[in-house]
Amino acid sequence: MTLALALLLCMFLGTHGFNTQLVIEPQPNFDTEKFAGEWYRIGLADESLLFAMFKNQLKVSKGLLLPDAMGNVNLTMWTMRPYGCSISVYSYEKTDVPGEFTYFSKRHKITKDITIVETNYTDYSLVLKYKNMDKEYTQIALYGRSSILRPDLIQIFRSFALSLGFSEEAIVTPTDVDPCPILEPSQLWIQTLGYIYSVLLNIWGRVFVLTQTIIGEMQHYNASSM
Repeated sequence: MTLALALLLCMFLGTHGFNTQLVIEPQPNFDTEKFAGEWYRIGLADESLLFAMFKNQLKVSKGLLLPDAMGNVNLTMWTMRPYGCSISVYSYEKTDVPGEFTYFSKRHKITKDITIVETNYTDYSLVLKYKNMDKEYTQIALYGRSSILRPDLIQIFRSFALSLGFSEEAIVTPTDVDPCPILEPSQLWIQTLGYIYSVLLNIWGRVFVLTQTIIGEMQHYNASSM
């Protein structure tokens, strides 16, 4: 089989080969406190079939990253939905390696790793999700402190994604900016309150479920005692 035919076959089948030989290490001397704050996701590389279906709808989206006292971090992301701005909160647990975190993916029902591969804290960061290099799970995200797509940052992102074996079609740098949250950047305290509200709402939901379970057990116990 000629090289040209092999390339055409790969394009037809949508297959590719990840570079599994490259050793991926986190940012040296990673500093969680310096990494905290506002970030914009301005690039994403993803080989999954689901991403291929919706990649043209991808927008630059805003996030707020806050560390806790234990060294874990919480990321709040805003996305425009038909009913308005939607808030998603992700909790990443620290590992023994600074710059590496884990979290449980509700969509895939597995624990995934997050690696802060490279950052200068003030302009950009390259974040790799799932180092085992799986077509359905692995992603590379480019985050910037600004929503502006700087050519030099895009080039860093594209070069890294290509070096890992991502195809050109899987690398997306959207130009449209998601309007959420509809706030002035200086109103960071309002965004923080929104994050706290989301966390409290989640805790309330868990307490409610636990309470209902306890009440059910008590009713069952009382019924069996009669």
